[in-house]
Amino acid sequence: MASKKVVEIFYDVVSPYSWLGFEVICRYRNVWNIDLKLRPAYLGGVMHVAGNKPPGMVPNKFLYMNKDLNHLAQYFNVPLKHPADPFETMFKKGSLAAMRFVTAVQEREVGGDTQVERVSRELWRRIWSEDKDITKPESLAEAGVKAGLSHKDIEEILAMITTVKIKDKLKNATQEALEHGAFGFPMIICHMGEKKEMFFGSDRFELMAYCIGEKWLGPQPDKISANL
Repeated sequence: MASKKVVEIFYDVVSPYSWLGFEVICRYRNVWNIDLKLRPAYLGGVMHVAGNKPPGMVPNKFLYMNKDLNHLAQYFNVPLKHPADPFETMFKKGSLAAMRFVTAVQEREVGGDTQVERVSRELWRRIWSEDKDITKPESLAEAGVKAGLSHKDIEEILAMITTVKIKDKLKNATQEALEHGAFGFPMIICHMGEKKEMFFGSDRFELMAYCIGEKWLGPQPDKISANL
């Protein structure tokens, strides 16, 4: 078998489209010949530097996004629901504390991204399934418990998120995303030897498969594989 292609996904839990892309690429981790790297970063920083406008700043785009996400939640089989006030959730409260929390989890984890994956998913669930807060320490702790972290682990992680090391780690990941050409999330970078390709959004998997020489089996490849 050819050596695995390294695939990085840059994401922020405040972004519903990032959740969709995250779940799909995680499903393909053992279907395609890839080595998946999770890259938590800060969407607010990317949008600011890239000069991009959030959907909420364009009324028609915001109205479209609401309908679009309903369709995509069903298509991708992700339990995504609108919070009562999406604009406040996404743009007023922000995700800086949450992404520092995820970054601290990753800093502590050795030998893979299992805990990062679980914590990220629980934070998405809080916002985009349960309409709950992700800005307060107790909110982050609740997500950590659901993800399987111990109370001792959570204590240590919460202490880490105010440190320069974690702030810089998140800042560096965000800067790296920008250097790859990011203007929003999710952003996926596929490395094939010396060559790399960047894909933006949760609707580019078919094209991605074509570019990296893999087969697209739809958003739920396990169901397709079972019938082959």
